[in-house]
Amino acid sequence: MISKSITKGVIAASILLLIYFVILSLVSSFDFAKNQFSSFWYFILSLAVGFGVQISLYTYLRDLVKNMVSKKVLAVSGTTSTVAMISCCTHYLANILPILGAVGIVTFVAQYQVEIFYVGLLLNLFGIAYIIRKIIQFKKHAKSNLAAC
Repeated sequence: MISKSITKGVIAASILLLIYFVILSLVSSFDFAKNQFSSFWYFILSLAVGFGVQISLYTYLRDLVKNMVSKKVLAVSGTTSTVAMISCCTHYLANILPILGAVGIVTFVAQYQVEIFYVGLLLNLFGIAYIIRKIIQFKKHAKSNLAAC
């Protein structure tokens, strides 16, 4: 059960990295995506690993509890991880989005890209802590039910 969860986490982290490279390559070029990755690798890998850990923990918990935990925390923190990874280069969307409102949003995101990375990391940690808490609660509950029998 644990190896299945870890495998799903590794796959999820890899998909998140793939999304990062595909979007940046479409916006600019693959060389640009590689350059940005080399500049911000510590943020990008941390976000991807955090997302993968969440997927692993969630899969493990889901197998234990069978859908008793809300999927909202995982979805919010996973989405934030993706947005934070892409944010480092969204200012290049201005080349393909000539609408003034979109340029304003892109400028804002570009200006606060590092802060957005930190928010993504914080939400990753929150998601991991939340799922770990649920695993511990479930195991305590299951243990107390076994002791009562």
